[in-house]
Amino acid sequence: MKILTDIARYLVGGLFIFSGLIKINDPVGTAIKLEEYFAVFAGDIAPFFSIFEPYALVIGIFLNVLEVVLGIALIIKWRVKFTITLLSILIVFFTFLTFYSAYFNKVTDCGCFGDAIKLTPWESFTKDVILLVLIGFLLIFRNKIKDSTFAAKNIIIICVTALSVLLCIYAIRHLPFIDFRAYKVGVNIPEAMTAKESPKFQYTFEKEGETIKSYQYLTEKEGYKLVSHEITNPDISTPKITDFAVWNESGDKTKEMLSGKKLWIIAYNIEEASTEGLIDINSLISRLPGDITPIILTSSSAEGVLKVKAERGLTPDFYYGDATVLKTIIRSNPGLVLVEDGTVLAKWHYNDVPDPSDLSELLR
Repeated sequence: MKILTDIARYLVGGLFIFSGLIKINDPVGTAIKLEEYFAVFAGDIAPFFSIFEPYALVIGIFLNVLEVVLGIALIIKWRVKFTITLLSILIVFFTFLTFYSAYFNKVTDCGCFGDAIKLTPWESFTKDVILLVLIGFLLIFRNKIKDSTFAAKNIIIICVTALSVLLCIYAIRHLPFIDFRAYKVGVNIPEAMTAKESPKFQYTFEKEGETIKSYQYLTEKEGYKLVSHEITNPDISTPKITDFAVWNESGDKTKEMLSGKKLWIIAYNIEEASTEGLIDINSLISRLPGDITPIILTSSSAEGVLKVKAERGLTPDFYYGDATVLKTIIRSNPGLVLVEDGTVLAKWHYNDVPDPSDLSELLR
């Protein structure tokens, strides 16, 4: 039994540590996902869920840090009964979220592993069911798992908690340490918007009670009845980016936005954008090399943009983009993205506004 409990302990602990670290890398992304859940629950279950939306970032940090700390605690056997009880509560909560996403098709990406590993809703639910079984096993036999006598275990828990919180704060005040998203530095957006291959289909037919799979479409005249079909090359037949679009009152400007040297000033909600950040960015704009065109990308209303432009003395033209896409491009409001002919060269949080010489160096 000890071998089985140890295997379950290391599997659960390791997975919680991995999941938590991935999300500590991008706590703003976790907050965005929680906001989606709260909005869905407010509409489908009870309106009071909407009160949690303004606190999504704080709740996200708490959950991310808790995952890592509980994972470490389980592995080093720190207060085992208390740790397993908390893990049980947490996995029941996560299993409910993933089941709701899968069954009702509401939040199609649970964000279990951030943007590093994408799981379908049913894959996420299956993963949580497996964890639920493992943690349930540990809960049943928790009395057989003795607390570690390791003297420094309390210090380890305190240090892990403090370090996890500090990493979250750093990622919020700057940018994620590792960018797993489709718009990371080095990506050519026009290429990422194009599929490498056309979809290839495999068809399933029935004929005279026999099931037949074929890559060619067989007709009913030949006695075949189509049962189902699937794409056999989804990874290369689906573009990495499917939702990028930019427009203004005169129409679509996507192609224009992906040509030449552009400095995107992304403020998905410009009225809530950091005032100090806009001041620093405006100072940069006034000193930009002439071959770089600054552009404001936002999902705010024209009235809101014009008001902020007047208050901050911002001169660049502004264009619209989907809020979710803009949040995906950069986890900063406002944030800067340097793009040359559609290739992302660099990104900056508003706390790290670069010098004009840094931009020129990147464009050489």
